[in-house]
Amino acid sequence: MAANPIRYRLFYFALAFYIAASIFGGIALGYLELHPTSPPIRDYEERNARAYAAAHSIEFQDAELTTPDGAVLRAWYEHPQNANGDAVLLLHGVVDNRLGVYPFSKWLVERGYTVLMPDARHHGASGGLTTYGIREIDDIRRWIDWLEKKDPTRCIYALGESMGGMELLEALPREPRFCAIVAESPSASFREEAYGRFGRSVHIGPWLGRTFFRPTLDAGILFVRFRYGINLDDVNPAQAVVGTKVPILLIHGQEDRNVLPYHSDLIQAMNPLSITVWKIPGAAHCRASKVAPEEFKQKVLRWFANHGPAT
Repeated sequence: MAANPIRYRLFYFALAFYIAASIFGGIALGYLELHPTSPPIRDYEERNARAYAAAHSIEFQDAELTTPDGAVLRAWYEHPQNANGDAVLLLHGVVDNRLGVYPFSKWLVERGYTVLMPDARHHGASGGLTTYGIREIDDIRRWIDWLEKKDPTRCIYALGESMGGMELLEALPREPRFCAIVAESPSASFREEAYGRFGRSVHIGPWLGRTFFRPTLDAGILFVRFRYGINLDDVNPAQAVVGTKVPILLIHGQEDRNVLPYHSDLIQAMNPLSITVWKIPGAAHCRASKVAPEEFKQKVLRWFANHGPAT
C-alpha cells in the first residue's frame, strides 16, 4: 500500500516546527536568564530603611564597588552599636533585590552582627549580567574584601536565598573566609533547575525538561555561551561543595515548586559531613521564614553561634 503523502508532510512539518521552536525558544530563554526583571528600590523603601536604622542607633550607609568587567554593584551596610565582631553577607534570590533579605537584617543586627546586603548583578541598583555564580563568585570575594577593609571582623557568615544560596555554595572552593553559611532553596545545578521548570506547570518534576524540552535548554545554553561567553553548565553548586569544610545549613520548604526539595538532598549527598538539611512542612519557595518565623530565626542564629572561630 502506498504511503500516505499527507501523513509524511504533517510529520516533517511537525518535526521542522519542533526544531525551530526549540532553537528560537532556547535563544529567547537564554537571553531572559541573563536579563531577569528585577524591581528597583523605591525612594520610600530606602527612606523607611534609613529611618529604622536611625531609630535603633544603627550605622547605615551605601556601599559600592566596580568589578573588572565594568559592572557597578551596590549594597547597604549596617553596623550596630553593640557589634559582636562578626558580619553576615545577605544575598537575595532571582528577580528580587536587597529588600528581599532586608527583614533578616533586623534580627541579625539586633544580635550584634554587622550586615552587608548587596543587589546581585542585573538586580535592584546593580548593573552587569546575571550569571548565577559564574561571575558572582568574584563579586562575593570583593564584597568580603570590602567588609574586612571597612570593619575588620572576627568571623564572616552568609545567608542566601535561592539564587543567592547557589552563589554562596559555588563560592566555597575559592572563598575560604566563611565560618558558616545558610542557603535556602538552592538549586543543585542550573541544568537540573531548568529541567524542573519545564514540568512545573503540570507538576511532573524534571522528566519533561530532560526529554521533550532538552533541545530547547541545550539551544539556550549554547546561545549564551557563544553570545556572552558564559557557560551555564558550569553553574553547579552540588559539585562546588565537594571537599569543603565550611559548615552548611540548607533550608528547603517541602512545598517548594520552584526548586523541588530533592535539590538540597543532591547537594547534601556530595558532602554529608559538612552539610545539614532542614525541611519545613508547608513552606513554598523561600517561605520558611514566613511559615516558621521564630524557628527560622533561631535556627540561623544558632548555626552561626555554633560555628564561630573557636569551634
